[in-house]
Amino acid sequence: MANRDDAYAAQAAGLVPVLLDQVAAGAGTESTWDELWDLLCVGGENLRPGSTGALPRLVALARSEPEALDLAGAIVRRAMAEDESGCVFAGSPHVIEELRELIDRHLLTDPADFIRGFRTLLAIERQFHWSAVLDDFGDDFYEVACPHCHVTVTIAIGAYGRYSAYRDWDAGDIDRRELRPASAAELDGTGRWMYDLAVRYGRDRLAEGITYLMGRAECPRCACVFRVADEYAAANLPPAVPDCPRPGES
Repeated sequence: MANRDDAYAAQAAGLVPVLLDQVAAGAGTESTWDELWDLLCVGGENLRPGSTGALPRLVALARSEPEALDLAGAIVRRAMAEDESGCVFAGSPHVIEELRELIDRHLLTDPADFIRGFRTLLAIERQFHWSAVLDDFGDDFYEVACPHCHVTVTIAIGAYGRYSAYRDWDAGDIDRRELRPASAAELDGTGRWMYDLAVRYGRDRLAEGITYLMGRAECPRCACVFRVADEYAAANLPPAVPDCPRPGES
């Protein structure tokens, strides 16, 4: 297995610069990008050897190549999630900061791939748990444990309603309790930052959904009221996140 991985890494190390040169010269095609995705981040989910090393060139190309921006974002999301420390790009803060600025400008254009870009911004801010699961609240479900009785509570935020419930695989979501959204004035920290971004990008449904995600739910078993985001973060954040400099920090 090790020999095969080493051989693949050597192949990628030779091919990736050639393909990126083609793109830079204006000779990139759809097949060029298909090959780059296969060599660096298959399906946007599985990183390949050398993927993080290709990031500076991808970000430079992303100034004029939308596909480069998409691939760079996918690499950052997966690398951050797999490393679970936030330090994987500590040696290239200027690259990450430029990627952040490029994504911000892209999201202001109301693109079809908006949620992927938004998730990349969350990953850059080390919000690994939200970067992995946040959607546009069209039909979102989260599972959290009640902090009092520890039963698994389903949280729905979307077209099916905004409620907490016990999920029965035969009867569906039962004993529903309406969620209690936070007001915009109550939001702080990460919740406020996410909400302000959604407002900045004109995403009303996303902004409203964040108020429910950062609001409170009632346990259908014991009636304990708890903050949804607190319980989800407690279960899904890594145990400890090193204090690595963020982009723009010295």
